[in-house]
Amino acid sequence: MIEDALRGLFVALLGLGGGLAVGSGLVSLLIILDLIPRLAQLGGAYHKSVWFETAVIAGALFWTFADFMDWQLELAGPVALPLAGLFDGLFVGMLAAALTEVMNVLPILAKRISLSRHIAALVWAMVLGKTAGSLFDWLYYHW
Repeated sequence: MIEDALRGLFVALLGLGGGLAVGSGLVSLLIILDLIPRLAQLGGAYHKSVWFETAVIAGALFWTFADFMDWQLELAGPVALPLAGLFDGLFVGMLAAALTEVMNVLPILAKRISLSRHIAALVWAMVLGKTAGSLFDWLYYHW
């Protein structure tokens, strides 16, 4: 009986520690990359950046509870799946773009391979390649 209680306490502390580590890492990444303020600046809505921050926190809390409570969404697959994929892709794309911008990858790459005049074409090639690869993976391997 006591061993089961100690085991449960250990698992709870381990889960809490893992969640704190992952959450802290995500928050650190968002702060270091200035993702939310940059998104607000690009959207011309810097005065509404509190809404962006609140949306990120609310989304994290909602999906944490959904995972812990095993909530099930009964939505039509052909409607819900592409919408969820779109939002996931937008988030990952913005995170990758923010990381690329912070590290100044594109200017360095363009300078090294002498494509400074064609930086827009380089960006479009990356966007279209990522989109085509994601669609191929999603439509071919997952269906």
